Amino acid sequence: MIHCLVTDLVELQTNTSERAKIQNLKSKIDTFSWLGSDEMHLDVPSISLCGDVVIGCYGGRISAGANKNEDGALVWCAADDSWEFAVIIDAHYSVESAELLLEAVEGQFDGVAEALSQPVQRAFASLHGLILSMFTSPDFRARCSKVEGESSCLICARKDGFLWWLSIGDCVVYLLHPEFARLGQYALNQRSFHEWVGYRNTFDLDVPCYTSGVRQLGDGSNIVLMATDGLLECGRRPFEDPAQLYKAFSKSSNLAANVEAALKKVHQERGKDSATVITWSPFGNFEL
Repeated sequence: MIHCLVTDLVELQTNTSERAKIQNLKSKIDTFSWLGSDEMHLDVPSISLCGDVVIGCYGGRISAGANKNEDGALVWCAADDSWEFAVIIDAHYSVESAELLLEAVEGQFDGVAEALSQPVQRAFASLHGLILSMFTSPDFRARCSKVEGESSCLICARKDGFLWWLSIGDCVVYLLHPEFARLGQYALNQRSFHEWVGYRNTFDLDVPCYTSGVRQLGDGSNIVLMATDGLLECGRRPFEDPAQLYKAFSKSSNLAANVEAALKKVHQERGKDSATVITWSPFGNFEL
C-alpha cells in the first residue's frame, strides 16, 4: 500500500512537471491562425505579423469574379527565435477541409512545440512522425470523409540552420538566397496537382503520396516563402518565373512591404483566385 502511494505520488509529480513544462513552452510562443471564410480580404490585401513571420492574405479581385476565400494559414514562432512552424492551405469546393486541417494541426500544438524544442538532430524526425500520425489517424481520416471538398496543404518548420517541409498538393515553398538564385535554384518542392487532404484524401491510398525534405539554409540572408497557387496563376503570371519572384521578394529589406507589393501586383493582374503568402528571413536579416 505504501509502495503504491509513493508510486502514485511520483507519477503525479511527473505529470505536474510535464504540464508545467508545456505551459512554459506555450507562454513563449507567438501564434497566428486565419481561415479565409472568416476574413476574405477581397480586393485589398491584408498583411499580418507573427513574431518575425509575415503573412499576406488576398481573396482576389471582385471585378474579375472573386467572391470567396478558401485559403488558410497558421504560424507558430518561438519567442527566442529558435524555430518557426507554418502551415498554408488552399481548399477547393468549400472551406470545410481547410477548417478541419487548421483544427487538427492546432490540436498538435503541444507536440509540435515539444518536438521543435529538441536538438535539431532529433527535432525534424519527431515532427515528421507527429504530423504523419495526425494525417493517418482513423479519426482524422473519418472526419475527412465527411467534409465537402479537399485541400492542398504545405507545412514547414525552421530550426537552427535547417528547413523541413511536408507538401501535399500544389502549394509551393521557396528558399530564396543570392547564391542559390545565381545557380537557378529556388523552389524546394514540385507542385503536385492530384494530391489532396479531405474528401479525396491521399492518406486513404494504399501508399499515401506526399513530398517531404530538409534543406540547409545558405550563408547570410535567406528568405523562406510559402504560397498558394493564387500568387502564381494570375494574369500574365509574372511570379511563375522564379527569378522574377526572387526579385520581387528580395528587392527591399522590408519583407512586409515586399509581400504587400506582390499581392497588389496580383490584384493588378486581375487575380480571381485567393493568394496567400507566408514568409520570413531566419535570423532576422530583413526588416518587417
